[in-house]
Amino acid sequence: MLQRDPAFGGFLISQLCVGVLGNSLFLVLYVYTFLVQPRFKKPIDVIFMHLTLVNMLTIIFILVPAIVSSFGVSQFLNNAGCKVVLYIFRVTRGLSICTTCILSTFQSIIITPSNSQWVWLKSKLSTWTFYFFLFSWFINLIIYVRVIETVMAKTNYTHAGCGYSQAYCEVTEFGNIKPEFFLSVILIRDHFFVVLMMWTSLYMVILLYRHRKRAQHVHSTRLSSQSSPERKATQNILLLVSCFVFFFWVNDFVTLYEFYMPEKMTRLRGLNTVLTTCYPTISPFLLMKNSKVISQFTSSQSLLRITGFQRALRD
Repeated sequence: MLQRDPAFGGFLISQLCVGVLGNSLFLVLYVYTFLVQPRFKKPIDVIFMHLTLVNMLTIIFILVPAIVSSFGVSQFLNNAGCKVVLYIFRVTRGLSICTTCILSTFQSIIITPSNSQWVWLKSKLSTWTFYFFLFSWFINLIIYVRVIETVMAKTNYTHAGCGYSQAYCEVTEFGNIKPEFFLSVILIRDHFFVVLMMWTSLYMVILLYRHRKRAQHVHSTRLSSQSSPERKATQNILLLVSCFVFFFWVNDFVTLYEFYMPEKMTRLRGLNTVLTTCYPTISPFLLMKNSKVISQFTSSQSLLRITGFQRALRD
């Protein structure tokens, strides 16, 4: 039988609501900008929209089964359901890693000084971003085909032995491929993007530090005001990347520990679920901080209200 924990289920419901509402709001604001105010859209906005969408799907497909199981509901997913849910969850989580890396790389190129040897990359950003998205989708869809082949619904809720286990699904047999090989491929993929993410973030920190040193010698309010929005955007992305890296390493450690544990612990599985969804839940609120999309939306709504009020007075 599944272990009932309504209190933990209530916590997961609140996390689901906050994560889905935050990502949905952020996505709607960008769609609104693209459709109603296209003059304000920027190439980096596509990355924000993609990241928000995959994070929202990650939250839904990992939290819904966990919430249902916390209330003691059995037989929620069959074999087909497990294959679909776990495959979509793994693909979207992988896409979240890749998209955060693309976002960090994109912003590091944007703020590259005009005298840098990397400045030629700015003209290639729009084209390369599209190909990076295609590559991210391709590599994640291919890697996790093994999930479709090996995952199955649980028949015994007291799982023992090495393997991946959730409330309703488990993977204990990897066919002709050893589990160590499959894990190695995933870890190489994840750590490659994380290292690239950290490298570009370090590059941005160095650029921001140099800019601050120059600003101390140049006493010009005009110069500082021009660079302020770009600096704030870079700082927000650095905060986002730092948040991702922290939760990634902690979640990675817990996942590997749980995978090789001979006896699965419900509490540890619940902790891993929370860690997995922390970054997708927090990220839209980090991106909303000093976001131009929100300021443009609120200013446009204020302008509409003022215009409507003026027309009412004339009538």
